[in-house]
Amino acid sequence: MHNLLPTLERWLEEEKRVALATVVKVYGSAPQPLGAKMIVSDRGEMAGSVSGGCVEGAVVQEALSVLEKERPRLLSFGISDEQAWDVGLACGGTIEVFVEPWEQDDLFQAWLHALQQQHSAAVATLLGDPSSGRKLLLLGDGATQGTLGDPSLDARALDALREALASQRPSRLRVPVRDAEADLFIDVFPPPPKLVIVGAVHIAIPLVTFARELGFRTYVVDARSAFATPERFPHVNELVIGWPEDVLPSIGLDESTYVVVLSHDEKLDNPALKVALSYPVRYVGALGSRKTHARRVKALKAMGVSDEALSRIHAPIGLDIGARRPEEIAVAIIAEIVAVQNGRR
Repeated sequence: MHNLLPTLERWLEEEKRVALATVVKVYGSAPQPLGAKMIVSDRGEMAGSVSGGCVEGAVVQEALSVLEKERPRLLSFGISDEQAWDVGLACGGTIEVFVEPWEQDDLFQAWLHALQQQHSAAVATLLGDPSSGRKLLLLGDGATQGTLGDPSLDARALDALREALASQRPSRLRVPVRDAEADLFIDVFPPPPKLVIVGAVHIAIPLVTFARELGFRTYVVDARSAFATPERFPHVNELVIGWPEDVLPSIGLDESTYVVVLSHDEKLDNPALKVALSYPVRYVGALGSRKTHARRVKALKAMGVSDEALSRIHAPIGLDIGARRPEEIAVAIIAEIVAVQNGRR
């Protein structure tokens, strides 16, 4: 959703009416994941994608109808292998897409503000008639907005929203309510991911490149100014010169942060790991052999780090792809980060 935000803001400023389309169910193989989005203006403009090109034209037409009738719709599309092949995709599948107007009420305004401020948010949406489109918004600070129309349903949805904020993964679920079942889509909007690299070593240079291509905001932290130079890292978002224990807290280590410790200098690495493990960061990885990591664990225990916290460290860092060169090691690291991001490790 963050990639659509500039377009959404511009259309709203131009007083255009906007429809939001979200993939709420995926059967089998499909070209876009659960939660993928596109927006459509009342002029027929579109941004984003729900299928990679297979059904966008149909979704635009349905979105214009939704804006005209001011009622959301749940659509189902079968994407054949032939359709997928025509637009350069690998496989077909079936998706359900929920199309709704972007409202100008308090809930949507709070949701938009959270996106603009890069704050965490999660949204529960009722998909079934007659209350299709009702929402409950949970913000990262615990504040809520809206209701699904039933206190017990709100309570169950809040539990699911909290879980979504922790896992950063959307879901579809059915919740018993009175004599029926509520069909809910739980969507989550974490802040854009951050990759914090401790150690301005050679591996960090391609790692920054790969991370930025994947949408991460990148930071390189090192107390050694001879290593951490703009000439070596012209592509990093922020180059931070200082001791990790002093500067890491100011970066904002949260559930969307991935920390990679690469310096191979225990004066930098160990304090950095201690700080990172004291925050709810999504990933902590450390470069070094198993023998090196065993020494590191012993030192961190002496610094007061618990066994539970130490178990969070990915070491040796990266997927085992037989990497040797710095560029290959960077590939292994970013691959492991993507696996964690997608709930695979």
